[in-house]
Amino acid sequence: MSYEMVHTFGFSVYFVFFLLFLWTRRIPRTNSGSGWWAISISFALLARLSLILLIPTHDVRLIVSIYAAINILEKPFLLTGLCRFLNLDAKWRWFWLTAALAEVWLLIAWMADVSPFVRNVGYSVANAGFMFWMAWASYKNRSEIPRWLLPVAVASAAMGIHWLCGPVLIELYPSWFKNGFLLGTVLVLLQYMSLLAATLSQFQKRLLEAEAKALDMAFLDPLTGLNNKRYMNTLFDHALLLATRPHHMVAIFYIDLDNFKPINDTAGHHVGDEVLKAIAGRIKAIVRSTDICARVGGDEFIVIGTQLENEAQAFEVAKKLLSQMMQQVQVGESQYMLGASIGISLYPHHARDLSELIQCADSAMYQVKRNGKSGYEIYKAQTDAAPMQEQLAH
Repeated sequence: MSYEMVHTFGFSVYFVFFLLFLWTRRIPRTNSGSGWWAISISFALLARLSLILLIPTHDVRLIVSIYAAINILEKPFLLTGLCRFLNLDAKWRWFWLTAALAEVWLLIAWMADVSPFVRNVGYSVANAGFMFWMAWASYKNRSEIPRWLLPVAVASAAMGIHWLCGPVLIELYPSWFKNGFLLGTVLVLLQYMSLLAATLSQFQKRLLEAEAKALDMAFLDPLTGLNNKRYMNTLFDHALLLATRPHHMVAIFYIDLDNFKPINDTAGHHVGDEVLKAIAGRIKAIVRSTDICARVGGDEFIVIGTQLENEAQAFEVAKKLLSQMMQQVQVGESQYMLGASIGISLYPHHARDLSELIQCADSAMYQVKRNGKSGYEIYKAQTDAAPMQEQLAH
């Protein structure tokens, strides 16, 4: 493979990675590491371009010196990008000081016309130092993105060894000059490919976290932390699966707090919010993991009880709920007495659709209010006999 082919391949690969890092940098709220890596790969790109343009001159001294001067500038940008990507508290000025010293060395070697071996040793040691630091930092922080920072560490360590061995191999085997460029291109390709994969992996993590947060916001009541009506509608079919055993049923408990409006009117909405949070906590403490509890209105809650064997069990759950609602709620130094009217409907006895079951429970709840509040009652159609009712006095 000719020098022109090797450098054209390297130039093309670097240009693609430059575009990819530039694209990731333009994504909103992107880690700034991508921008630094776009700059670093641009210097590698310029270095390869200088080789392509200067090869026709056949002035090896000029070609190598210009290539080395441009290529060394890639490294501080590369390492700064890693520090920004991993939020490392590194002394970045040492990167730039080392690069400056390497540039001074190349200038001295040019002016003094030192031997290629001596010139290459000083330049290669600086590059190797950069790569070994990159390998160490990536390996040390590999737990951040385990799948991709470890390959970055391996590729960087291999690149460091490549830089250290390069001057000696070229001195002993002049043909290694071209092979070294090809191997270096492959290692740089692996290094930047791993960095790009780590960046995209971070994007994926952000998207998953945003999706999870969006789902929480869609299905949770922001004040109480209970589920909302949308979640209840979504999960109801799953609740029915728990009631498919013979003789099992699902109960809908429609809870409307009594005496809540006066608290809002006299003490303020901030106190009312604290009262609702306390009530929500009590409801969550009563229900089982297979049950569903949701806030569906200002002071209205619904509990879907699953795996119930008979109406008596539904009454027991309602009794526990009412008992908790009847206890005083303390906010600051004040105590507030509420109560609750609870309507009950049963699947499949009263209906098979959630909206109809809620209507039945709501109807039973209003019957409790008409009978004096602070009680619970199971739904009975108006054509039925006298309703079954249990009510607890204040």
